[in-house]
Amino acid sequence: MATNAVTRDEDAIEVEVQISAPPDRVFQAITDPAQLLRWWGQQGMYHGTKWCTDVRPGGQWRCEGVSDADGSAYSVNGEYLEVDPPRLLIHTWISSWGGPLKTVVRWELEPAADGTLVRLHHSGFAGAPAQAEGHYQGWLRVVAWMQAFVEEGETVATRPPISAAPQN
Repeated sequence: MATNAVTRDEDAIEVEVQISAPPDRVFQAITDPAQLLRWWGQQGMYHGTKWCTDVRPGGQWRCEGVSDADGSAYSVNGEYLEVDPPRLLIHTWISSWGGPLKTVVRWELEPAADGTLVRLHHSGFAGAPAQAEGHYQGWLRVVAWMQAFVEEGETVATRPPISAAPQN
């Protein structure tokens, strides 16, 4: 179960989750383009169509995808700032839907008795409360998807699709 919070000043999102897999396995899941394509997304919501990663300080990363709701394209990209496998990954985050907002995502992976304690800190939302709230909801899903993939092998293709909300 993940804990997730937006800081009081709405600048950062913090997530902490225990995953039943070693840190190197979790690190692979968050850096390997083939694995990212398999787990990041959900039918009925959105899914990636292309991931590119150059996992080194100064290296670039990019995800391209499609909204399942309306077929619109999206992208997210950034630069790796710090890379220390399998313990630390820090990168910038620029989304096609976020305007000029450039934020920073920090993944800390700590060995724990039953696997890995994952701490995610996504900062840079000061003055953008709607973006903070949207990413707060997003990280709830993303961390759960990654955990299900690493622990159980669940993928976008095998995960139950999001169904449309009932109409009143």
